[in-house]
Amino acid sequence: MPIRIPDDLPARKTLELEGVAVMDSTRADRQDIRPLQLGLLNLMPNKERTETQFARLIGATPLQVDLTLVRVTDHQSKNTAEAYLKSFYQTWEEVRNRKFDGLIVTGAPIANIPFEEVRYWPEMLEIMDWTQTHVHQTMFICWGAQAALHHFHGAKRYRMPQKAFGVFRHEVKTPRSPFLRGFSDDVSIPVSRYNDIDRSTFGDRLEVMLDNDEIGVCMLGDRDRRALYMLNHLEYDNRSLADEYERDVKAGLTLPPPRDLFPDDDPTREPQNRWRSHAHLLFQNWINEIYQTTPFDMRDIGR
Repeated sequence: MPIRIPDDLPARKTLELEGVAVMDSTRADRQDIRPLQLGLLNLMPNKERTETQFARLIGATPLQVDLTLVRVTDHQSKNTAEAYLKSFYQTWEEVRNRKFDGLIVTGAPIANIPFEEVRYWPEMLEIMDWTQTHVHQTMFICWGAQAALHHFHGAKRYRMPQKAFGVFRHEVKTPRSPFLRGFSDDVSIPVSRYNDIDRSTFGDRLEVMLDNDEIGVCMLGDRDRRALYMLNHLEYDNRSLADEYERDVKAGLTLPPPRDLFPDDDPTREPQNRWRSHAHLLFQNWINEIYQTTPFDMRDIGR
């Protein structure tokens, strides 16, 4: 089944050109099934690029999915027009009484700001607690994962000696996990972060699922809170790290190219996507696990 998104969302054209099955509202309403209700809390400044990346992965599922785009209420975007947000996004205040089978919380480019100093941190605290009563499975990504680990488990983050930037091999630690079904023994994953999580601070209630000896933990499982914490970026397209690198170079920063991204480490050559298959596997496994375990009556979610 295809993914259902607003008919005039700009990401729709990109997805259709890539062969992603996208369903219009009329066709979806005729199908006598309960679509999975997924939310995307998009904290990234480039909303359109981020929503396209996640819709690309969600849209590959054989199940019908209704995707709701969500933004924090207490934040004015500097990079996305308010008209765009009003057309395609709902604020968390507008959806807080709804229930979702799954929710994705993205990263945000605020890694160097203490959590409590983030302008919308009070609302984030409410949202994270709300996932425990209104969402069946949550996937927290990058800054979103760091924030949730800090809030739920008191995990401490620290600044690494240098930015982890590039494509790194990660070892699969839990090959029998339903979320990693079909994964290779090690996985190439895009990484772009300054901070790591001190694993001595999050206790033994979390399961390390993907790990790298050099740059630290990549993904953690939290059965108690029905959550995954993904610190890196399987959702990235092949240009994500390259565009970030070019932006930093233009800003006058001196830094090496992203590790193992460009062929022969030549920034003039087009990057190759060596993680796409595992990105699709992760999201298909996640959605399948939601489908297998979520209550049919959405009123029972979170009970």
